[in-house]
Amino acid sequence: MLKYYVADAFADNIFEGNPAGVCILEQWISEEKMNKIAKENNLSETAFAVKEGDNYSLRWFTPDGEIDLCGHATLATAYILFRFYETDSNVIHFNTIMKNYHLIVTKKNDLYEMDFPTLIPEKYNLTELMIEALGAQPTEVLKTHRDLIFIFDSEDTVTTLKPDFAKLKEIPEGLSAFVTAKSDNYDFVARAFWPKININEDPVCGSMYCSLIPYWREKIGLDKMVARQVSERGGTVYCEYNGDKVKLSGKVALYSIGDICVDE
Repeated sequence: MLKYYVADAFADNIFEGNPAGVCILEQWISEEKMNKIAKENNLSETAFAVKEGDNYSLRWFTPDGEIDLCGHATLATAYILFRFYETDSNVIHFNTIMKNYHLIVTKKNDLYEMDFPTLIPEKYNLTELMIEALGAQPTEVLKTHRDLIFIFDSEDTVTTLKPDFAKLKEIPEGLSAFVTAKSDNYDFVARAFWPKININEDPVCGSMYCSLIPYWREKIGLDKMVARQVSERGGTVYCEYNGDKVKLSGKVALYSIGDICVDE
């Protein structure tokens, strides 16, 4: 039996934010088994964590396989550890497997603050396929090692955007497509699309803010910002630029606790 939790990250209440599966293991199970569990869960990500020394090693799996960085599942994992395993602690350190990131999550009252790496996006060329796939023309295109970022001049455009996900898959660049615009009620809004790994829209994507925070800091001149992910479920992300690190903060709501009937 494996203990299994589902928590909604960047959420004030259940049924908001982004749900993540969390398995806290005594020792690693096979990669094949983690893949099967993530596929069976059918959430955008399931996190697996093992305590090694004073820190936790952390891996994230989508239904289609392992990924190198996931913000909301890290937030959910930290919440579960603080609540059920490390009840006297206010800080948890994670070591990640694929990119060897060292991530720190700090509990601050009802907010959970993550240190994530800053990713500086670079300008990229706009193509006709991109415009067709998005269904609207962005003012600017940026790219990181993993993601495409599309800047729009209207919050309403980002909120109402209806991409053609089949055409998004055809774009050769980028594993994901992020869209963002300046906001009237928040500092900026954003959405995250991942059809290439069969997640059309991620309700709240923490890793997206690794590149959006430095971009919007340069544009609006603020080190601390509040962003809103305007997906159907929605979620609020408290953002802070800190040089080579960004801080992402949010609330978490516990949805369920159960057991997975597999051998460890």
